[in-house]
Amino acid sequence: MGNKSEQEELLLNHSKNSRKGGLITMPFIIVNESCEKLASYGLLPNMIIYLTTFYHMEAASASVLLALWTALSNGLGLFGAFLSDSYLGRFRAVAIGTISSLIGMCILWLTTIIPQLRPLPCGQYQHGCNGTTAVQLAILLCSFGLIAIGTGFNRPCSIAFGADQLENKENPDNERLIDSYFNWYYASVGVSLVLAVTVIVYIQDHFGWQIGFAVPALLMIISVSIFLIGSPLYIKAKARGSLFTGLFQVAVAAFRKRHINVQLNNNDDCYYREPESNLLEPSADFRCLNRACIIEDPHVELKPDGKVSDPWNLCCVEQVELLKCFLRVLPMWSTCLILLVAIGQTFSIFQMMTMDRHVFSLFEIPAGSFGIITLIAWTIWVALYDRILVPLLSRYTGHPTGLSPVSRMGISLILGCMATALQAITETIRRNKAIEAGFEDDPNAVLNMSWMWLVPQFALYGVAEAFNVVGQIEFIYSLFPKSMSSFASAMYTFGLAIASLISSFLVSMVDNVTSAGGNTSWLASNINRGHLDYFYWLLTFLSFINLLYFMVVYRFTEHHHDGRNSLYHEAEE
Repeated sequence: MGNKSEQEELLLNHSKNSRKGGLITMPFIIVNESCEKLASYGLLPNMIIYLTTFYHMEAASASVLLALWTALSNGLGLFGAFLSDSYLGRFRAVAIGTISSLIGMCILWLTTIIPQLRPLPCGQYQHGCNGTTAVQLAILLCSFGLIAIGTGFNRPCSIAFGADQLENKENPDNERLIDSYFNWYYASVGVSLVLAVTVIVYIQDHFGWQIGFAVPALLMIISVSIFLIGSPLYIKAKARGSLFTGLFQVAVAAFRKRHINVQLNNNDDCYYREPESNLLEPSADFRCLNRACIIEDPHVELKPDGKVSDPWNLCCVEQVELLKCFLRVLPMWSTCLILLVAIGQTFSIFQMMTMDRHVFSLFEIPAGSFGIITLIAWTIWVALYDRILVPLLSRYTGHPTGLSPVSRMGISLILGCMATALQAITETIRRNKAIEAGFEDDPNAVLNMSWMWLVPQFALYGVAEAFNVVGQIEFIYSLFPKSMSSFASAMYTFGLAIASLISSFLVSMVDNVTSAGGNTSWLASNINRGHLDYFYWLLTFLSFINLLYFMVVYRFTEHHHDGRNSLYHEAEE
């Protein structure tokens, strides 16, 4: 009777869903995500200027706050994915995310409209500026928190929610249709990023913060409206449980069974497997985790139908291997964190503001738009590598992608070292020019120094990030089962969160140490008095140490990788 009722429910859901979803839902989903990305990324480039100008924060304090905001946004992505898969479902998660971002951006916009929501401006004859009150800071942090929640709920769920609308196993062209959707989705994201760092930043620079923050809020109103208008057309899949829950279950079950001697339980029959699984036993590494899938008493731990009675006490072999895959990628994944720390620094905008940014006599590039150089370098290099270098390199390396994923990650770290060294050299030259021109006490003075000095380091960062992101995701994908390909991008997002936390700690520590005893901080708001070049040399040193760490990890990865990554893929084939 139970099986019959389940079948009837599946047929009923199928008949309902057959009238929903499809290509007609794509404009609603893609417009929602594009507007969200355009709004949120448009706020970031100039935000440090807003905080230092209107909230009278020091450059180091503003940088720490923005790093923590970025960490929270990226970290909540995993939490949002967990809630979506386990409880809310993707439609509710995306709806909550877009509405939360809308409220946060409206509050941020109100700080530009209502004078009481921000500190009073500095007087011309004041020695010190008015400080930010607790209420004003709380309102600012509330807006940041709501935007972070929106980002965390929306981004990991939006692309999967779109794929849900096209999922139709009866359609022979379904796989090609989903591939086409992914291409259009990422193309729209790319266009949104370019518009964010150009158009939105230009509006903020030339029309002021009130209009500059009103535009993202308006974009979020469009995002929420378009998404909710399409609600009757969507397939709204129910939450089925999260992968992360399964990983925690393995750790808990292994701890509960810590008394078991793993070496005495090496028989295939003692391990619990899913009925259709091709994995007969867990791998030998991280052997302590194998306890989680050992059946001690089948009468207690298994139901009459063969299913597990308590998933927190007994797990299947697949769950154990997933946790092992996660642990295997951690060392190589961690080698990319320092590169992300260097790329994510926001102090370069203060350098740009002191340089001649004119392209033509009548057009000046906004200081916050220089991130477009990194995006252009990324795009050009990916196309050049894929179309020209891969065919040439594959002849010599024998690797279908030209270079192995780990090799590309190593190259990215070398390029990262070069970029940070260039940053340090450029800042040394810029600072010396400022002092020679008598601008030591005038950080807003524009030097006779072209913006072109900054192009090589931004371009190097773009190429380094392109090498790193693609190589890292391919490396992680090669170790995980094909059904978990999305976990690779989740790991990269988690890396961005950890890198932002490291950056906030590093900036705070450098600022506190170098300003001790009344000295001028390396990261002073007046960069002509500070020593931003020393900070960049510190990043260069850390990048070099990280490169050595990568070489150590690579030795172990090179020795073990080929034998381990085939376990799941062979089982799936």
